Amino acid sequence: MTKECYLYKKLNNNLVQCETCAHQCKIAPGKRGICGVRENQAGKLMALNYGMAVAAHVDPIEKKPLYHFLPGTGTYSIATAGCNFHCRHCQNYDISQYTKNWLGEIIGQDLPPAKVVKNALELHCPSISYTYTEPTIFLEYALDAMKLADKKNLKNIWVSNGYMSDRTLKLIIPYLDAANIDLKSFSDKFYREICGAQLEPVLNNLIKIKKSGVHLEITTLIIPTYNDSVKELKQIAQFIFNKLGADVPWHVSAFYPTYKMMSVPATPREKVWQAVEIGEKAGLKFVHPGNI
Repeated sequence: MTKECYLYKKLNNNLVQCETCAHQCKIAPGKRGICGVRENQAGKLMALNYGMAVAAHVDPIEKKPLYHFLPGTGTYSIATAGCNFHCRHCQNYDISQYTKNWLGEIIGQDLPPAKVVKNALELHCPSISYTYTEPTIFLEYALDAMKLADKKNLKNIWVSNGYMSDRTLKLIIPYLDAANIDLKSFSDKFYREICGAQLEPVLNNLIKIKKSGVHLEITTLIIPTYNDSVKELKQIAQFIFNKLGADVPWHVSAFYPTYKMMSVPATPREKVWQAVEIGEKAGLKFVHPGNI
């Protein structure tokens, strides 16, 4: 199912510029943006993944991970195929990178926003999570569901890489109750080489989300030799403490070989506990080890 994108502008010669995420892709007719799901069709930017759920499950909310928002509850979790990053260590690469690897096919089952909300209610979930891939790339689908969920007193959660545009943030924040954002590194080089993105937009969005009053938790996957130095872990902890606040939970998780990083060793338990100690010494109140 397709739907005209909410955020884009028309340029000369039927070019369009997507304004959904920080990439701000300029897209020629017949072409798609970096995410692989937004296509310029004769000067109109169309979301090809609208209502096409590639995953729909009930998860413990702690799996997001959110430890300080509706603890002990299940959350109805949905995703579409596609992502605006191409992380070399992606655990869900089979769906996040599908649109780039399989000649652009959009996979998924028809699950319209009203059905998403109906399912969440019937399954006695107090929240809906937009997760698994990157909710920014299914903004239209997520936002329509969020508005319906809000009317039914369901909470809305984004699990995101934090690379949304300012315009996207303004659209979702009135309906967004909680978010877990990946702060993958404190190095722009890491973001460019490993994820195909930049660090600064993520940092700026973290500050905006916190200031908006949305419940915020942060996750960092610790990858040996890539982002596990004491210096970098201290930088992340100090950023959270200074810019977001001591009460913002930081989840530090262990990496296991996957996707294009099969030759990288798993994170030692000691490194995860070292990160916990670094966070606590920086003044953070809630530092949670994960994947160990």
